[in-house]
Amino acid sequence: MPAPETDAREDRRRQEERWRRRRSLERQLHDGAALRISSLALRLGVLENGSVDPDDGARHRDIAALQDEVAAALEELRAVASQIYPPLLHEAGLGPALRELVTARQRDVVLDVAADRAEPAVEGAVYFALADCLEASGAPLAVRIRREPGTVEGGDIVVVVIEGADPALGPAVLDEAGPLGGTVDVEGAPGSAGTITARFPCA
Repeated sequence: MPAPETDAREDRRRQEERWRRRRSLERQLHDGAALRISSLALRLGVLENGSVDPDDGARHRDIAALQDEVAAALEELRAVASQIYPPLLHEAGLGPALRELVTARQRDVVLDVAADRAEPAVEGAVYFALADCLEASGAPLAVRIRREPGTVEGGDIVVVVIEGADPALGPAVLDEAGPLGGTVDVEGAPGSAGTITARFPCA
């Protein structure tokens, strides 16, 4: 059994990693879309106060370039927003959202996701637990997600089985399952292809 100080160091490391990811999102907004929009405001001011004839070709080219910049800024904002809570997760559920994630990251993952929906907190926790596994694992994965009956006193449970994952990723999954009262079991030795089984209680 790990010593208390070992557990405390691991908890601190995991919390620091969570804050690192949040800080990364802030930087993406500041260094990407925010700078683009600031630049757009300046360039629009120049156009508004310029003395060039409205029908001049240079002005039309400037406006077209600004439209391209607006489109690029919107794409950057959507990319960051999807890391906060993907729109497709809300609209269509875990299956479609995870398939989009796997495709976007070009990962070798076999998904078997039941169509049953759960509340947003559970679906979000499952989604980001798997997103963390995809980011940290380069091995092929097989993911199975099912909603199963819970105990008499409790509600249903969303059970997530991740085969081929490094068992060392168990704590990252627990970061998402734990706040909901969930549990994580791992099989295999760290650094090898094992199995992570996570249970996310529904309300």
